[in-house]
Amino acid sequence: MRFHIALTLQALWTGVCQAAMQHYPAAWGHYDVCKSQIYTDEGLTWDYMACQPEATDMTQYLKVTLDPPNITCGDPPETYCALENPYMCNNECDASTDELAHPPELMFDIEGRNPTTFWQSTSWKKYPKALLVNLTLSWNKTIELTDDIVLTFESGRPEQMVLEKSLDYGRTWQPYQFYATDCLDAFTMEPKTVQDLTQHTLLDIICTEDYSRGYVWKNDKTVRFEIKDRFALFAGPRLHNMASLYGQLDTTKNLRDFFTITDLRIRLLRPATGATMVDENNLSRYFYAISDIKVQGRCKCNLHAISCVYDKDKLSCECEHNTTGPDCGRCKRNYQGRAWSAGSYLPIPKGTANICIPNNIGPVIRPNVSSLGVANRKEVAPQVALSTAPSVHVANSKRARVCDNELLRCQNGGVCVNNVRCNCPATYSGLLCEKPRCNSELGGCRGPDSGQAPLKPPSALRLLLLLVLGSVLLREAAMP
Repeated sequence: MRFHIALTLQALWTGVCQAAMQHYPAAWGHYDVCKSQIYTDEGLTWDYMACQPEATDMTQYLKVTLDPPNITCGDPPETYCALENPYMCNNECDASTDELAHPPELMFDIEGRNPTTFWQSTSWKKYPKALLVNLTLSWNKTIELTDDIVLTFESGRPEQMVLEKSLDYGRTWQPYQFYATDCLDAFTMEPKTVQDLTQHTLLDIICTEDYSRGYVWKNDKTVRFEIKDRFALFAGPRLHNMASLYGQLDTTKNLRDFFTITDLRIRLLRPATGATMVDENNLSRYFYAISDIKVQGRCKCNLHAISCVYDKDKLSCECEHNTTGPDCGRCKRNYQGRAWSAGSYLPIPKGTANICIPNNIGPVIRPNVSSLGVANRKEVAPQVALSTAPSVHVANSKRARVCDNELLRCQNGGVCVNNVRCNCPATYSGLLCEKPRCNSELGGCRGPDSGQAPLKPPSALRLLLLLVLGSVLLREAAMP
């Protein structure tokens, strides 16, 4: 009897909490739980889900390398002139004096200090020989980028620069983006912006002129590589449809690899000059100086971990689902009952864990219970055909089957038709019926004609009745 009352009280409390939170929009799952306990016909058991670490500032875990290694100013001491005023030459750099030194670690310290701290290169004293600098950021770990890469220059922004990435710990490199005041002249590329990209050209490597003005204006110190604008091509301008983005990342390996790195390299090719001609009588005006670099991301753990530890100068996933390795990239010993597989973002919102199983147990296929998540079922979202650029190899551009009635890939009650499309209910759209149709309508999903009830706070009477009923049941439970 008391057990029954306890269950009733738990249900009541859940109802009160849901009622109290009803006026807030539901947050889309962020895959922050690897497993939970559930009751089934066989008793208490584990329900496994795809999971990933929280995004964080990744610059606190990197190692920075400069090439050439003696490119940092201050050895020997040097005096610099201001770019905008060639006669103001009172800026000193001296590596032997803390107040006047500009080592590379100052690109990653706390900003907001006065005066600003920054790394600075030697001046262009060997002109007309090019002033070339490679800044390499290494994590010794695969990283998934989750926000824009932002460089803040204390000097003028470079007139020519390339941002490159590596997926194999610096053994090979490919460009992420080119930057120039004149893209045709510098790289024989037509200038573009990220707004010119589409879902099909997302992997194109572009040259942009947006971030290469020579002079230091108050709001023009940053150079960006726009991650979120690329996410928005799938998730919408406010990233409100992350299900669509995660579905594409789940099934399009080259797209997922595009946002994955082990190293970044910033190739500084030509400093800001502020003019068409270089003033050879004032070469101390020309140099590179960076006050801040932001790289937001998470450890790549193949959806098998929710935390990543930094120990002995090394990042490593704390693996679950019977997986192991720095990226949870293999099954533990004695758990190779089937081949290792990365977790899956699908079905939304809990994904599929694809756990490793003991050697002496065959594959277990559990029925699909959408409200609980599924441990070992793999759903596939439609493949997006992405264009191929000369500097980026795009593999497997064929489209996968959109749907399959046996695996129930159509969401929200959609029905698969000939394995090529989902026939969606009236209130949903999208290839997998994953989008509320009202998203594209005037007023959004809470408009008067959306077909969805507006989000309203619960009435005070309803809350009061739930609380009174709960107190009565508590008294009954306490009686002998």
